[in-house]
Amino acid sequence: MTRNLKITARKADRKNCRVFGNMRYLNTEVDVRILNLSATGAALETKGPVHAASGSKVRIEAENLGLLEGIIRWKHNGRVGIQFDVNSNARAQVSSYFRFFHKEIRPVLAVRPLVRPNSGGGRPPHLATSTLKS
Repeated sequence: MTRNLKITARKADRKNCRVFGNMRYLNTEVDVRILNLSATGAALETKGPVHAASGSKVRIEAENLGLLEGIIRWKHNGRVGIQFDVNSNARAQVSSYFRFFHKEIRPVLAVRPLVRPNSGGGRPPHLATSTLKS
C-alpha cells in the first residue's frame, strides 16, 4: 500500500457483494455479512460484538467462498476490515467466487405504466386491479 498524506490506498479494487458466513477469533464465532470483497481483503458487517484488536488473526467461512484467513485492519460501528494472508489461497478462492457466484448488486426499480380510465369523471382504477387486466 502506498501512503500519501496519511491516506492508505488499496492494492485491489473491491466489489460490493452480499455473502453470509461466520468469523472465528480464538474460540469466539460471530455471524457476518461480507459487504465488499477483493483479492486482498474484505469489509464485513458483524451481527455481534468482536472482541479482537487490530492485527488479530481471524478465519472467515462462507458457503460460496470457503475458508479464508486474514488479519483485522480496522473496526468501526459493527464493521470490520480484513486483509487476507498472503500465503493463503485467498486469491484463488476470491477469483473463483467472482467467476461462478458473484452477481452485481443493483437496486431493482419496477416501472409500471399508468393506466387511465376510459370513462371521464370516474375514479382511476387501483393499480393492483389495473395490472391484472391484460
